[in-house]
Amino acid sequence: MSDALFSSAVARNAAAIVETLKRAVPPSGLVLEIASGSGEHAVHFARAMPTLDWQPSDPDEAARRSIVAHTRAAGLSNLRSPLAIDATRQPWPVAKADAIVAINMIHIAAWEATTGLMAGAGATLPAGGILYLYGPFRVDGAHTAPSNAAFDDGLRTKNASWGVRDIEAVAAAADTHGLHLTERIPMPANNLSLIFRKLDRPSSDVGGASR
Repeated sequence: MSDALFSSAVARNAAAIVETLKRAVPPSGLVLEIASGSGEHAVHFARAMPTLDWQPSDPDEAARRSIVAHTRAAGLSNLRSPLAIDATRQPWPVAKADAIVAINMIHIAAWEATTGLMAGAGATLPAGGILYLYGPFRVDGAHTAPSNAAFDDGLRTKNASWGVRDIEAVAAAADTHGLHLTERIPMPANNLSLIFRKLDRPSSDVGGASR
């Protein structure tokens, strides 16, 4: 496990994300995870949902080595070896996935990663397929908590192209590729789960239901 990386955030949020995913993704099929990071989430998800095949990915070589280490240690037959996918580069090396998951991704990447994610998801998901996003978001241009505002300031100090994104902008980018925001779910620590569903054709309605 010398290549394995560990994230303290996974221990805090994995259980809550699993419970949300269980009702959002289909009962069987292939789930593609974009920007899998350390790979710890992929192990949690594959173990909790054994009837699904999980395909982790990350553009970073060190992250992929960590995913391989965690995958081998877990010994799960439904967890695949990681792919080198950069969300901004099309096409992706996956022809079709029944669901796509991206956790804590779009706020620590340039906006082009968000638009690339939507383009890739639109091309990869079938009609009715699910795109699931998790992380902090702004709503109507405002942060949902002071801690998120401070977090956003810290991100932008590290990299001016990073930052907590507006739900409305994310939904508009998704809609361009036929992905409709159907649900917005409050999560612990002032995070949100966003669930998008692939439509047969783009919709002009970029709103989303909340729960």
